[in-house]
Amino acid sequence: MPTAAPERPAELPGERPRAARTGRSFALPRGVGRTAARISALTVCQGALMVGLGLLITGPARGLWPLTVEDDVNEGFEHARTGTLTTMSYLGSEAGDTLTVIAVTVLACAGLILIPRLPMWRQASFLAVAVSLQSLVFLVITESVDRHRPDVDRLDASPPTSSYTSGHTGAATALYGGLAVLALSRLRGPWRRIVGGLLLLMPVMVAVARLYRGMHHPTDVVGGLANGGLSLLIVGRALFTDGTVTAPVGASPAPSAEGAGSDPGAPGRGRTAVIFNPTVTGEADREALREVLERHGHRAPVFVETTAEDPGTGQAAAAVRDGARLVVVCGGDGTLRAAADALAGSGVPLALVPCGTGNLLARNLGLPLSPTAALDAALRGAPRRIDLGRIEGDGLAATHFAAMSGAGLDAAIMEHTDDRAKSVLGWPAYVLAGVGALRTPRMRLTVRLDEAPALHRTARMVLIGNVGTVQGGTTLLPAARPDDGLLDLLILDPRGAGGWMRALATLLRGRAKTTRRPSALDTVTAQGDDGRGVPVEFFTFRRAELTFGDPQSRELDGDPVTPGRLLNAEVRPGALTVLLPSEGA
Repeated sequence: MPTAAPERPAELPGERPRAARTGRSFALPRGVGRTAARISALTVCQGALMVGLGLLITGPARGLWPLTVEDDVNEGFEHARTGTLTTMSYLGSEAGDTLTVIAVTVLACAGLILIPRLPMWRQASFLAVAVSLQSLVFLVITESVDRHRPDVDRLDASPPTSSYTSGHTGAATALYGGLAVLALSRLRGPWRRIVGGLLLLMPVMVAVARLYRGMHHPTDVVGGLANGGLSLLIVGRALFTDGTVTAPVGASPAPSAEGAGSDPGAPGRGRTAVIFNPTVTGEADREALREVLERHGHRAPVFVETTAEDPGTGQAAAAVRDGARLVVVCGGDGTLRAAADALAGSGVPLALVPCGTGNLLARNLGLPLSPTAALDAALRGAPRRIDLGRIEGDGLAATHFAAMSGAGLDAAIMEHTDDRAKSVLGWPAYVLAGVGALRTPRMRLTVRLDEAPALHRTARMVLIGNVGTVQGGTTLLPAARPDDGLLDLLILDPRGAGGWMRALATLLRGRAKTTRRPSALDTVTAQGDDGRGVPVEFFTFRRAELTFGDPQSRELDGDPVTPGRLLNAEVRPGALTVLLPSEGA
């Protein structure tokens, strides 16, 4: 989340006016040198890998399958030619032509910089550098690997470069793949997936066109896809998951007009307060939400933005104190958690507008993931009381969570997932971070649930949930319900490849070795059971104390918190009032 800009010193006499006065700044972000060095080093590795594969294909491996059938593939395309297909292949090939790629890249970067209210310098750099890097590696490859083009009738003039790799395919992959990443991260609504999917099909279309026109062997276009994809991966990780690069001066969002000239913490008695995270809720989003609110009779809603220092708790507390009749929260799970901490027990209804990466509570409550659709559905619905979890520990002050909290593997993933990666890739950024987090060591812990005897376990991860389903529809806690007056606990402890497979199968089935209370008045009992050899265990409880042998990474609703050795959790039944769609609506 953006931090408040520090006060600038007065300009000296004769000093040139600062670029910040124009609303745009052309200062280079800090950390560029280090990131450039990292990109350069990885580019050298990329070039070495691609050249090595090319020398292998043209040398020792040329007599091996599938290289032995490449000529048959090219001849098959030649025999399948028709007038219509030839015209279509020309269009596909031109989409990856050098002039086309340069023109589209320049226009796209100019649009990212000039059109938005706040220039998207990082996104424009991502696209431009990825395309340029791919071209550089392509030139190195063609100078190092000499491969003749297919022995078929070629429909285009043969450029003086090696057939390996396909430059058209590589450039198309870097350009259209990069545009797809940006589209999937910036667009909202049903067009998001449609546009992203069409852009991702473009490199495939170019690859098929180059094969059809007899310009490349199959492994050449596969090499082009790999070259473009590696360029996107290298630049994307450097610019969006490398914390050494900070935003350029002036790139943080300006204060919203809604709060200008007024106290942002005072929405007014009886008014509707909209608390929004400015990093995921743009000006157009706010205007669309304002229209929905006014259509439902909520006149002159007051918009209050969160900050890095206060992600929503203070704003929600001020809304309650000043008598707001409705609090709308626009953001991800972290923004919701902060606001819910202040709204707990107040009875003031909350309307949840999912704008973040995970949006776990919104998913589990059945809300649409489109912000305007979610708000419209909530305002058409009715108040419903749901539970919250109250949690504290060593170095962790007592607070609430709405969806999930945990320690171990999942918390390590949250720690290694950069906010910039989430803004560009969405929830798949967690998957990338999870690759490195798999090295998280097994922990020893003692579990005390309600009045039951202590359980001693080892685990890769422990997860406390008020809800059970995460992204992709995967259910980690099959018995979790947000209004049952209970919390659920998952202990994950797979051992070896077989253990991971058993754990995955268990989670996909939604069943495991489970300790459940037969009624809400009973307590969990597991005497004489040490859980050894069980990759997944489930428990339900009202109060839990988890004590770890060593300090562990911890998280609350997707936000990392201070590592520690203790987590105390208890349920607060019906603590939060949420507007939810009526059944059958």
